[in-house]
Amino acid sequence: MKKIYHLSSCDTCKRILNELGPLDSVVLQDIKTEPLTSRQVEEMHQLAGSYQALFSKRARLFREKGLHEKQLSEADYKALILEHYTFLKRPVLLCDGQIFIGNAKKVVEAGKQALHS
Repeated sequence: MKKIYHLSSCDTCKRILNELGPLDSVVLQDIKTEPLTSRQVEEMHQLAGSYQALFSKRARLFREKGLHEKQLSEADYKALILEHYTFLKRPVLLCDGQIFIGNAKKVVEAGKQALHS
Protein backbone atom coordinates (compact mmCIF):
# COMPACT_ATOMS: atom_id res chain seq x y z
CA MET A 1 0.00 0.00 0.00
CA LYS A 2 1.14 3.51 -0.78
CA LYS A 3 -0.37 6.32 1.24
CA ILE A 4 0.55 9.88 2.11
CA TYR A 5 -0.83 11.72 5.13
CA HIS A 6 -0.56 15.44 4.45
CA LEU A 7 -2.14 18.83 5.02
CA SER A 8 -3.55 20.35 1.82
CA SER A 9 -3.23 23.89 3.20
CA CYS A 10 0.50 23.45 3.93
CA ASP A 11 2.82 24.90 1.28
CA THR A 12 5.62 22.52 2.27
CA CYS A 13 3.33 19.51 1.85
CA LYS A 14 2.18 20.82 -1.55
CA ARG A 15 5.79 21.27 -2.68
CA ILE A 16 6.76 17.78 -1.53
CA LEU A 17 3.74 16.15 -3.19
CA ASN A 18 4.77 17.83 -6.46
CA GLU A 19 8.35 16.71 -5.93
CA LEU A 20 7.32 13.10 -5.34
CA GLY A 21 6.06 13.02 -8.89
CA PRO A 22 3.19 11.07 -10.34
CA LEU A 23 1.05 9.83 -7.48
CA ASP A 24 -1.39 7.75 -9.51
CA SER A 25 -1.31 4.67 -7.28
CA VAL A 26 -0.98 6.61 -4.01
CA VAL A 27 -3.83 7.25 -1.58
CA LEU A 28 -3.72 10.84 -0.28
CA GLN A 29 -5.30 11.70 3.05
CA ASP A 30 -5.69 15.33 4.07
CA ILE A 31 -5.49 15.00 7.85
CA LYS A 32 -7.43 18.22 8.39
CA THR A 33 -10.54 17.13 6.49
CA GLU A 34 -10.18 13.40 7.21
CA PRO A 35 -8.82 13.07 10.77
CA LEU A 36 -6.42 10.31 11.70
CA THR A 37 -7.85 7.23 13.37
CA SER A 38 -6.24 5.46 16.29
CA ARG A 39 -5.59 2.49 14.02
CA GLN A 40 -3.76 4.65 11.46
CA VAL A 41 -1.57 6.22 14.15
CA GLU A 42 -0.80 2.77 15.56
CA GLU A 43 0.18 1.53 12.10
CA MET A 44 2.54 4.49 11.70
CA HIS A 45 3.92 3.82 15.19
CA GLN A 46 4.72 0.20 14.30
CA LEU A 47 6.74 1.33 11.28
CA ALA A 48 8.38 4.33 12.97
CA GLY A 49 9.19 2.63 16.27
CA SER A 50 7.84 5.44 18.46
CA TYR A 51 5.12 8.06 18.66
CA GLN A 52 7.76 10.68 19.34
CA ALA A 53 9.19 10.11 15.84
CA LEU A 54 5.76 11.04 14.43
CA PHE A 55 5.36 14.12 16.63
CA SER A 56 5.98 17.66 15.42
CA LYS A 57 7.52 19.89 18.04
CA ARG A 58 7.25 22.77 15.55
CA ALA A 59 3.48 22.89 15.93
CA ARG A 60 2.29 26.24 17.26
CA LEU A 61 0.12 24.45 19.82
CA PHE A 62 3.23 22.75 21.25
CA ARG A 63 4.36 26.04 22.79
CA GLU A 64 0.87 27.46 23.36
CA LYS A 65 -0.04 24.48 25.56
CA GLY A 66 3.29 24.70 27.38
CA LEU A 67 4.21 21.20 26.23
CA HIS A 68 7.81 22.26 25.61
CA GLU A 69 8.20 22.52 29.39
CA LYS A 70 6.87 19.02 30.11
CA GLN A 71 8.35 15.55 29.92
CA LEU A 72 6.02 13.75 27.51
CA SER A 73 5.53 9.99 27.44
CA GLU A 74 4.82 7.86 24.38
CA ALA A 75 1.16 7.76 25.46
CA ASP A 76 1.14 11.57 25.60
CA TYR A 77 2.56 11.83 22.07
CA LYS A 78 -0.07 9.41 20.74
CA ALA A 79 -2.93 11.23 22.48
CA LEU A 80 -1.75 14.62 21.20
CA ILE A 81 -1.40 13.38 17.61
CA LEU A 82 -4.95 12.02 17.79
CA GLU A 83 -6.22 15.19 19.49
CA HIS A 84 -5.05 17.63 16.80
CA TYR A 85 -3.70 17.08 13.28
CA THR A 86 -1.05 19.77 13.71
CA PHE A 87 0.95 17.48 16.02
CA LEU A 88 1.71 14.99 13.23
CA LYS A 89 5.06 15.62 11.57
CA ARG A 90 4.14 16.01 7.91
CA PRO A 91 4.00 14.58 5.39
CA VAL A 92 4.05 10.91 6.29
CA LEU A 93 4.54 8.48 3.42
CA LEU A 94 3.77 4.79 3.85
CA CYS A 95 5.15 2.70 1.03
CA ASP A 96 5.25 -1.10 1.01
CA GLY A 97 6.07 -1.52 4.69
CA GLN A 98 8.37 1.51 4.92
CA ILE A 99 7.66 4.88 6.50
CA PHE A 100 9.06 8.29 5.60
CA ILE A 101 8.31 11.07 8.08
CA GLY A 102 8.68 14.81 7.62
CA ASN A 103 10.14 17.17 5.09
CA ALA A 104 13.91 16.71 5.42
CA LYS A 105 15.54 16.58 2.01
CA LYS A 106 17.02 13.09 2.58
CA VAL A 107 13.66 11.74 3.79
CA VAL A 108 11.80 13.15 0.78
CA GLU A 109 14.42 11.76 -1.64
CA ALA A 110 14.29 8.31 0.01
CA GLY A 111 10.48 8.38 -0.17
CA LYS A 112 10.60 9.30 -3.84
CA GLN A 113 12.96 6.40 -4.53
CA ALA A 114 10.69 3.98 -2.68
CA LEU A 115 7.59 5.22 -4.52
CA HIS A 116 9.06 4.87 -7.98
CA SER A 117 11.23 1.76 -7.67
